[in-house]
Amino acid sequence: MKKNRKRRISAAAVFKYAFLLLLMALVLYPFLWVVISSFKFEKDIVTYPPTFFAEAYTLDNYKRILDYLPMLTYFKNTVIFAGGVGICTVFFDSLTGYAFARMEFRGKNILFAVILVTMMVPFQVIMTPIYMEVYAFGLLDTYLGLILPKITSAYGIYMMRSFFSSLPKELEEAARIDGMHEFGIYFHIILPLCKSAMATLFIFTLMGCWNDLLYPLMLTSRTEMRTISAGVAMFVGQYVVEYGPSLAIAIVSMLPLLLLYFAAQRYFVEGIAVSGMKD
Repeated sequence: MKKNRKRRISAAAVFKYAFLLLLMALVLYPFLWVVISSFKFEKDIVTYPPTFFAEAYTLDNYKRILDYLPMLTYFKNTVIFAGGVGICTVFFDSLTGYAFARMEFRGKNILFAVILVTMMVPFQVIMTPIYMEVYAFGLLDTYLGLILPKITSAYGIYMMRSFFSSLPKELEEAARIDGMHEFGIYFHIILPLCKSAMATLFIFTLMGCWNDLLYPLMLTSRTEMRTISAGVAMFVGQYVVEYGPSLAIAIVSMLPLLLLYFAAQRYFVEGIAVSGMKD
């Protein structure tokens, strides 16, 4: 009886891992095809039926994107934009999340509900008011104009509030007994405990800004201020038939995000696991 049970468990385990491997292959196949095709000649990319491998490979696609686009300028603009938004979002959303999770004030629940409702408003609805606001302050084609409208997010506030709600209140109560003020509790007691949640929020925000196309395209018009997504979109529009350089640009643009994810993977997993456990 035990042998039959072991055989059933073993068969179930084999089926489970086979299914997971199949899912992994389905997810990785398009990514691997893009990576390999970025080294192919144009004729091998557009051949029909499409092939996964080619007879010969080249680095010419990566060399040509440096001639077509000021990639270093685009990377610099994207790092300043995405990094600035990420840092501001982590700071302001953690402050707001702490206030909603730990402090009592009139209308707290109503205000928090209003913030959550804003998550359901599409960007296309507010893009015109954002443009008019940035234009009125004379911040078009500036880093401040790109960063300022995005320094906080409803999702970040909700995420940080959920994380702070999971922490024991005895920590701050003991600090208050010792005479520590509220900001001291926040900076010295709470923040050291939420590194994983802050890292997760920073990665999410950075990824969103890094891949954002419409927002930076709307607020910038000079090539010197374009982000990588906006610059690549203009390149694809002008040279749409050149698939090799387009694939090479896609690989180059996603490499920093992959490196960041692998470097902060531990914090990312912990933040997702903890912040999603309790509302």
